[in-house]
Parts: sequence; structure tokens; C-alpha cells
Amino acid sequence: MNAIRHTISLVSLGTFQLARRTKGQHVQGFLLGTGLGLASFSAVTYAHSAEAVNPKVKGTQLDKSRFMAEPITDSKSLLEDKDNMRHRMELLIMEIQAEFCRALEAEENCGQKFKVDRWEREEGGGGITCVLQDGDVFEKAGVNISVVTGSLPPAAVQQMRARGKNLKEGAALPFFASGVSAVIHPRNPHVPTIHFNYRYFEVETAKGEKQWWFGGGTDLTPYYLCEKDACHFHQTLKSACDEHDATYYPRFKKWCDDYFRIKHRNESRGIGGIFFDDIDSPNQEAAFGFVSSCARAVIPSYMPLVRKHKNREYGNNERQWQLLRRGRYVEFNLIYDRGTKFGLYTPGARYESILMSLPLHARWEYMHEPNSKSEEGKLMKVLKNPKEWV
Repeated sequence: MNAIRHTISLVSLGTFQLARRTKGQHVQGFLLGTGLGLASFSAVTYAHSAEAVNPKVKGTQLDKSRFMAEPITDSKSLLEDKDNMRHRMELLIMEIQAEFCRALEAEENCGQKFKVDRWEREEGGGGITCVLQDGDVFEKAGVNISVVTGSLPPAAVQQMRARGKNLKEGAALPFFASGVSAVIHPRNPHVPTIHFNYRYFEVETAKGEKQWWFGGGTDLTPYYLCEKDACHFHQTLKSACDEHDATYYPRFKKWCDDYFRIKHRNESRGIGGIFFDDIDSPNQEAAFGFVSSCARAVIPSYMPLVRKHKNREYGNNERQWQLLRRGRYVEFNLIYDRGTKFGLYTPGARYESILMSLPLHARWEYMHEPNSKSEEGKLMKVLKNPKEWV
């Protein structure tokens, strides 16, 4: 079925998208291949919210069934030094990856599964790339983790110095970086795209001193604006922030609005969310707890929107608008996104994983301008002038 659908899409995207709106194309609410009924899905989504984030073990063995693949770091090492922040972060991002992948699979009407690609890097470390492509609900969904070590290249050192990091140029600087990153491109234009990234970084200076910090964020890119969805999304992120510091959400919401700005078009990529970097206070434990709360807020912020809109009817006009907005997404990621640039600068970069964020299909139309009174125009007003949602 997927092969037939892919062939048809290559012939005529517009015709195919119109055809697939018929109700016979969908098996409403059917969950295939996930092993998750609605009750167990709810448990996966919310069970960890109040849990400690220390590694869980079955006896003296790591419970690898919670992950999409084997950890990058040897399991014995992970268990022998459970208080090491490198290890704690690796276990957290592997759990986040698996929970989000299974939540997405549960929404696929025809049982599409993630392809799991575990890879290693000669310079040190590796990653797990999970991609669901050409699904019934998700045209392309990527959820990646990476756990890498090596020496910072000069371009990366320069970038970090520009952000105020006290790093010496011209010296070999050993580094460790781990993170989870996801970009979800839905098929239905009424379902928004989501992006999130949460990461931990360590650099060892020439004097043997260790600098560390966390970064991350979650942001939403709708093709059609639903204010209730926007409010739900932002309120979920605000609640996660407020657990730790009431000043976090307003600060990081503005940071997000400023960061995800397509400057050459004077418009935002989407309706924002939260974004932060260089978090190293009040202490490592508190910073880790904050990042954990934000990462675990992704599923409750996004999955209700998927279930609400995934089976809505749409036509060729909506599809073409979606492709135009995806073109804007590509522009931001290739021109401005700092994470993409860092990945491409890093020796041994795995380009397939770095460019996973790009959609299967996008469109650029010369001098396109939607009618200001249309639904597309309604979205553009918000993209030109970001607003407060909560």
C-alpha cells in the first residue's frame, strides 16, 4: 500500500491528496503494530512525569526494552556510574526518543513503523536515527539521538566564543555532546509540524577545567492557525517551565520568537514555543531537572493536536499552501539554524541525520502573497507579528 501511494504521489501530489480524503482511505482509530492500546498509550505518555530520572534497572541489568536500540555507551558503564551527568542525559534522551516514536506510531492509521538506524562515529560516539517516512498520518517524522565525543573544530569554537564562552582559540578542546532532536512533518495540512531539541554539552579547557551547559526548546509550525491549539501548546510548555522558575516561560518564549525568525522575509517560522541555551544555573541537578520536564512535555503538548486533526478533510489548495510553508521551513534550517551549522562543521558529521529535518516535499512560488482575509492570511498576520498565547 505504501509503495502504491508513493508512486501515485510522484505522478501527481495534488491529485493524490484529493483522492486520499475519502473516508474509505482511513481506518478510524485503528492502532497497528505498536502494542499500545489507548490505556497503555496514556500510561507511556504520562507515567514518567513525576518519576525520578535516574536509570531504571531490572536487577543489575539495564531495561533496554524501553529504548529503540542499544545505548551508544556500553550498558555496563552506564550502570556503574549512574550519577555521571553524561550517562543520565543519555538515558533520558533514549527514553524520550522511544516514548515519542511509539506515540507517533500509535497515530498511524495503517501501522507504519519507524526505521531504526543505529550508527557509530569514528571520532567517538554515535547515535540512533529513527525515521518514519511516507506514512498515512506522518509524511516524514524523524526522532534522533546523538552521543558524541571528539575535539571541537575551529568554526564551532568561534561560534561558542561569539556566545560568550571562555574558550581558547587554536587549541584542541575535547568535547562531549548528547541530545535528542525531532522534526515531524504531517501529511494533513491541519496538523502542525513540531520540532524539539534538548541537549547537554561539556568542553574541557587546556587547563583541564570542565565547562558544561544545557540547551533546547520546543516549537510549533502550523499551516492553518487554530488559536485553541496554540493556547494548549503554549500552556503545556509554560506549566513545565513554571515547575522550576516562573520567569522561565516568558524569557524563553521571547527567545524562541526571536530565534526562529526568517530575517530575510521578516516573518517567523511558526508560532514559537520555548528556546534556551547555555543553561548552567542554579546548579547541574536543577538544570537537568528543568530540561527533563520540558522534554517530557512534548507528548502532551502535541499528540492531542494530531488526534484532533489527522483525519480532517482537505483539498489541493490546502496542500499547496502547506508545501509553500515547508519551503520557509527549509530556508530557516539551511540558512539560520545553529544546530544544523554545528552538525555540518563537526568532523565525522552524518549528513543524513543532520538533514533529517527537511521535508519530503516543499514548494517555492515566485512572489506568493495570500489574501489577507483568507485562513492563510490569518496565519501570516501572526507570523509577521508574534503574539502572547497564555
